[in-house]
Amino acid sequence: MSYLELRDVCVHYPVKTPWGAARGVVKAVDGVSLALEKGETLGLVGESGCGKSSLSRAIMQLQPLSSGSIWLDGENLSLLPAREVRRRRPDFQMVFQDPYASLNPRFSIYSTLVEALLRRAPLPRRARHDAVAELMERVGLSPEHMHKYPHEFSGGQRQRIAIARAIAPQPKLLLADEPVSALDVSIQSQILNLLRELTRELGLTLLFISHDLGVVHYVADRIAVMRSGRIVESGEATQVFLHPQQPYTQQLLQAIPKL
Repeated sequence: MSYLELRDVCVHYPVKTPWGAARGVVKAVDGVSLALEKGETLGLVGESGCGKSSLSRAIMQLQPLSSGSIWLDGENLSLLPAREVRRRRPDFQMVFQDPYASLNPRFSIYSTLVEALLRRAPLPRRARHDAVAELMERVGLSPEHMHKYPHEFSGGQRQRIAIARAIAPQPKLLLADEPVSALDVSIQSQILNLLRELTRELGLTLLFISHDLGVVHYVADRIAVMRSGRIVESGEATQVFLHPQQPYTQQLLQAIPKL
């Protein structure tokens, strides 16, 4: 069995009329099956509204499944009670699209990272400063700024903080949901290179989600193309990028900005 395996995953949202009567369902994710091996990076690409974020929230157990199952390291997460999911949470972490919205504005960076570090194991108070400093240096930030707050950092720096928080509990699986789409182009490349370095150094299994096929090709070992809640094409990254088989994938390729 693969480290992460999705079997016929469906996520449906009920649609109601303004007066509360049932009107039907929206099939955000409709029978998706995927598998990731340990240490592999899978790029999930598709246009906005195709179900990518709903799928990522389902993997993180933030969104209940309508049907199907999600297996992590041989354990069916879909059947675990909430207490067991919290126990396993350090093993799979997420980097969200908007780093400012995902960081608590009332917490200093030190408090944010200490809280994440303690999710894995107790840490003596005297060792916490050094652990936070090491984390910040690993993602390219100066430890001198650990007592600042999120609003005092740029967008790229905040995303580095979010990545530091995600790797603090020493996860094996990292989900990155559009982590560079809100950043300037010059900063995007820095964050992408950081993610590549971390996956290599820490042996992370990475699910990288984006609407940009060019970005996904740069990061991923394999690519899965999603449309209207379904996987329409998948394969080795260079093969999908250079020789797309589906018309939709070809459209995504044509949409990449060219200089």
